[in-house]
Amino acid sequence: MSHQIAFTVPGEPVAKGRARAFVRAGRVAHYTPAKTENYEARVAIFARQAMAGALPLAGAVSLSVVARFSIPASWSKKRKQAAAEGREHVTKRPDLDNVLKAIKDGMNGIAWLDDSQVVRLVDCRKVYAELPGVDVIVAGLEVGDA
Repeated sequence: MSHQIAFTVPGEPVAKGRARAFVRAGRVAHYTPAKTENYEARVAIFARQAMAGALPLAGAVSLSVVARFSIPASWSKKRKQAAAEGREHVTKRPDLDNVLKAIKDGMNGIAWLDDSQVVRLVDCRKVYAELPGVDVIVAGLEVGDA
């Protein structure tokens, strides 16, 4: 592996929202929900800091994403402990693949030229944690990396 960057996006993970359609002047137009745009902009800020002025990676890359969700306050002490120890899985929304889409789109043109360069997903998961956020690792792959 060649170049690697790692960063954390603090706060609750946000899924990529579906594009919305509307009619304007007799034509169908689409827009991305504001919540998605705002989150992708946050991802871009932290990715840009991690890149520290380096150019976007040009070849194949691997991506690791750990989405950390807050433990619900309404849960019992025993269940909160189980969640903190990783014995309780995050089976609620948002879907992991939609969180990945928001993270990937937020890094376009910053960590890589386009998210189509992601050829390997490594350790992508949702977990409960005391501090919510998303931990991201992007690594450039060399020719022949298995």
